[in-house]
Amino acid sequence: MLEQLRGWPGEHRVAVGLSGGVDSSLTAALLVEAGWQVEGLTLWLMSGKGACCAEGLVDAAGICEQLGVPHHVVDFREHFKAQIVDFLVQGYAAGTTPLPCSRCNREVKFGPMLEWALQERGIARIATGHYARVRHGEHSSNGRHQLLRGLDARKDQSYFLYDLPQEVLGRLVFPLGELTKPDTRAEAARHGLRTAQKPESQDLCLADHHGSMKAFLDVYLPPRPGEIVLADGTVVGSHDGIEHFTIGQRKGLGVAWREPLHVVRLDAAMNRVVVAPRSDAARDGAVVGAVNWVSIAPPQEPREVAVQVRYRSGPEKALLTPLPATAADAAAGRPHRCRLQFAEEQFSITPGQAAVFYDGELVLGGGLIQR
Repeated sequence: MLEQLRGWPGEHRVAVGLSGGVDSSLTAALLVEAGWQVEGLTLWLMSGKGACCAEGLVDAAGICEQLGVPHHVVDFREHFKAQIVDFLVQGYAAGTTPLPCSRCNREVKFGPMLEWALQERGIARIATGHYARVRHGEHSSNGRHQLLRGLDARKDQSYFLYDLPQEVLGRLVFPLGELTKPDTRAEAARHGLRTAQKPESQDLCLADHHGSMKAFLDVYLPPRPGEIVLADGTVVGSHDGIEHFTIGQRKGLGVAWREPLHVVRLDAAMNRVVVAPRSDAARDGAVVGAVNWVSIAPPQEPREVAVQVRYRSGPEKALLTPLPATAADAAAGRPHRCRLQFAEEQFSITPGQAAVFYDGELVLGGGLIQR
């Protein structure tokens, strides 16, 4: 990685997105070691205490002081609330399970960070501690910048990066894409970084900040008691808000039944949680909208792909068929849609979550599950 960084074409100036964790800390340290002119950039996203907020700001500042590089803190709290907090609350209230991380990467982190770095510091590139890789256009077979999985399958974060546009991909540096997490810890210790042994935060910063996702939602959504029902309408229990349930959930339903039940649908109109036995919960297809073809041009014909419908799920074979855009898709500027037909039935296909399409290590694109 150091050899790659030293041989990187163009100007070796970069703004490093620093969260105060070990991954972003090592990213900055490796770039400094490779001779780059580094400036730290931390986004202030939320007020209050927590590993992703006050503590993160302090650790990020400490890393910059240790490395002898400038540190900038940019107040993005209003932007974060509008793009992520309000988006999540509206989605959960409507009966979906929104995925904030890919939206945050596109609308809060990478695009705005690049704009700030260029306008305020004259820096055209940013680097982060994501476990993913970019194959830039001059090295790809189709001339496009391409997103690849990180080398460490257990930490690969390409699933959350599918929505990045070409103009952003071309300006990114991911030094940890070739490393495993143990490599990162070892390298951070070699550099004597104060964050070398810092514990991992939760995957979702809002849950980390509020203590749990339920606590976060309870701040914004009032209790809305309703019924838990079978598909035929038989009432089997009650709930205090559909936002506290997700497709596929079995535990925590508070329902006594002759066999385990799983959530199969959230009915916002009726304020109902619909449950069924596992045998009735699997689905063999899905419609995906707001698709971003990150590494290839939009396909015009059906093609076989490997699909991840959750961050922690494995890739599953499916036939992807392009669909015409709806009026709403076109108006939103996200016209690409598709239908997925899975080779085997899938459990927990969840509206609002991302379906990301792969060909081996190459991320073809992805979108949001509509139904």
